[in-house]
Amino acid sequence: MIQLQQVSLQRGRQFLLDHADLTLFPGQKAGLIGPNGSGKSSFFQLLLGGLQTDSGQWDIPRQWRVAHMAQEVETLDRRAEDYVLDGDTELRRLESAIESAHDDGERLARLYAEMENIQAYSAPARAQQLLSGLGFAPGDGDRPVSDFSGGWRIRLNLAQALMCPSDLLLLDEPTNHLDLDATLWLEQWLQRYPGTLIIISHDRDFLDNVVDRIVALENAKLNLYVGNYSAYEHQRAEKLAQQDAAFKKQQEQIAHMEAYVRRFRAQANKARQAQSRLKAIERMEKIAPAHVDSPFSFRFSPAGKMSSPLINLSEADIGYGDKRILSQVNLGILPETRIGLLGPNGAGKSSLIKTLSGELPLLSGECHTGDNFQLGYFAQHQLDALDLDASAAQHILRMTPTAREQEVRDFLGGFDFHGDRAFEPITHFSGGEKARLALAIIVWQKPNVLLLDEPTNHLDLEMRQALTLALQDFEGAVLVVSHDRHLLRSTVDEFLLVVDGQVAAFDGDLDDYYRWLLQRRQDDNAADRAAAPPPQQDKKAQRQEAAARRAQLKPLTDKLKKVERQMDKLNQSLSGIETELADPAIYDAENKQRLQELLKSQGETQAQLDECEEQWLALSEELEHYA
Repeated sequence: MIQLQQVSLQRGRQFLLDHADLTLFPGQKAGLIGPNGSGKSSFFQLLLGGLQTDSGQWDIPRQWRVAHMAQEVETLDRRAEDYVLDGDTELRRLESAIESAHDDGERLARLYAEMENIQAYSAPARAQQLLSGLGFAPGDGDRPVSDFSGGWRIRLNLAQALMCPSDLLLLDEPTNHLDLDATLWLEQWLQRYPGTLIIISHDRDFLDNVVDRIVALENAKLNLYVGNYSAYEHQRAEKLAQQDAAFKKQQEQIAHMEAYVRRFRAQANKARQAQSRLKAIERMEKIAPAHVDSPFSFRFSPAGKMSSPLINLSEADIGYGDKRILSQVNLGILPETRIGLLGPNGAGKSSLIKTLSGELPLLSGECHTGDNFQLGYFAQHQLDALDLDASAAQHILRMTPTAREQEVRDFLGGFDFHGDRAFEPITHFSGGEKARLALAIIVWQKPNVLLLDEPTNHLDLEMRQALTLALQDFEGAVLVVSHDRHLLRSTVDEFLLVVDGQVAAFDGDLDDYYRWLLQRRQDDNAADRAAAPPPQQDKKAQRQEAAARRAQLKPLTDKLKKVERQMDKLNQSLSGIETELADPAIYDAENKQRLQELLKSQGETQAQLDECEEQWLALSEELEHYA
């Protein structure tokens, strides 16, 4: 097990850990959370042996194999697949030993036996599976590492860490450079990981679906909470609710949520999305008290006069040069539009946003903006466009030279740039601080259209929560690409699916999209198998093989059908419960007992459904393996 006893770790004058204790047992999966700069990455370096404690003792079993995800990649000419395989250090050791064994038959026999024991001959296939799951295209494994951009190199680092056989896996922000599809795949992989796992992540849904412990870095202590991130929020909310100083602010946030519920119910017009949104709102109400001490507090100014439509795409072909990515796109962005873009990596989601922002010219078709169009556009490359020699305040004052200094100070304080920090050059700002400043610049400009391409990258949990609240109050149009499912569930009313060169409405929520994605992967795998040349066999052997395969697969097929029937029943039950919860009368005082019964039944049914979906996925993957 991992054990820390009275450990202190100091950097400069700051104590990152001050007499901290922690115990994690083998097989536990923990999410490590805390504000940016609180010492999470330093804690990893301590476990990896890169840092020494100032006092106290810590211990990891000597025989444990430790894998971790590096945050930087050198520009290498090495093949991407070979780079991933380098993660299996035992494989590389044996390969090197075989190469140097020459004609020593006895030694070679022993080494080849060891290769068999570690399943070395399946290693290239496993590396390809990792690359595919993380969004790399077929053939990318043959490209040199130097061909890939920084974000894709980080994905290679993640693949290398997953390739390493380990007893302890340390992952630092693994989803930062992933899209939603790759994030969903990584969740499934980590759920099956048998070792001890510690993840630094600011993605609450990802933590909810992967971890069973939360280690919170609070006041230089390592406080252990049992359960996932939602359980942590509930426990922390109860703790803070007992503090008189926090109580008033807690009630104000809950009142804000209740007002939002009323506003949303009055305008909800899509049954399935309405149900999904109401569940997200209910969840937001419960977690509000856990964030009463957040350092972030900002709102978008009223949008003012707005044209309708604000943006209109007509018969638009989108792409780069001679390469067309999306065809015949028709899309109107109205003042009340709140859209989330879904689709596989590389399908054209970012290209669509760049076109709407005017950054990418159309190949053909038309794009018009309304008379009162005011754009707020966030993309990762805008962080690189910030002036590193200027302060946060200077960035604001350059847009509005007449703004009063105190007004700028108050505004930037809502993004946790307080005092002299607001007037320091940003050259030493972290990625999270730069992302906050880029968002602050957008808020200051008072837009009526927000185009957001992965806005939560580099943001910690508290800032993501503040952004979610601000987007809920925003009066203009929103179009967002994000792998943060909590943000999507809480801020958008509809989804568009970008796939196969087309943009179309998606009739469903994120759970439906997950099922669509699984089915698409199965269809793609089936198509690949169908395209492969059949082996040369006589007809009798083919019939015998087919009969043997049917006999082998029948128990799995029967189990899968049984689970699917159970999922249908649970979905019907859940739909009935959610229909009752959508009735405003259920929230009246006289229906309090019934509401509690429904909420309890909803939680139990959803838990059963989640379990069935996990069984369905495991059975589907097993069938796919044998098919």
